[in-house]
Amino acid sequence: MKKIFSFRNESGRRACLGICNKQGFTLIEIMMVVVIIASLATMVIPRLSGRSEQSKQSIAQTDIEAHLATALKLYELDNGHFPTTEQGLEALLEEPSSSPVPENWNGPYIEKYPQDPWGSPYIYQSPGDHRSDYDLYSSGLNEESEEDDIVNWK
Repeated sequence: MKKIFSFRNESGRRACLGICNKQGFTLIEIMMVVVIIASLATMVIPRLSGRSEQSKQSIAQTDIEAHLATALKLYELDNGHFPTTEQGLEALLEEPSSSPVPENWNGPYIEKYPQDPWGSPYIYQSPGDHRSDYDLYSSGLNEESEEDDIVNWK
């Protein structure tokens, strides 16, 4: 690249007034880029971190209200009853051998054993304490507290 706007000063050295041919970046330029990227990261990352938890809650709610509810209703349509608490959600994957043994099991009703987005199994109870047919919920991020539970009865 040609040097543009250069001249020779009194000592005979070239001086650059405009665009000049440079090789690479200076340490100061690299440090400025790092500072700018770090500043942007400190503004963006906190905004995105809250979205992750909201996303997990939405996934759990969809699993409970749509996917697992549909599978349980299909099981009930085929067999006339929901799986018992003892049979659990495993009854949607494999035909239960415990009583009451389903007469028309036509599964599997789900592809794999369901786990909530936090890696814990969904909690199933039939008959339910909150609903007459079944209770299905995830204990959410905090298993000790019921405040963040995702449930099928609200």
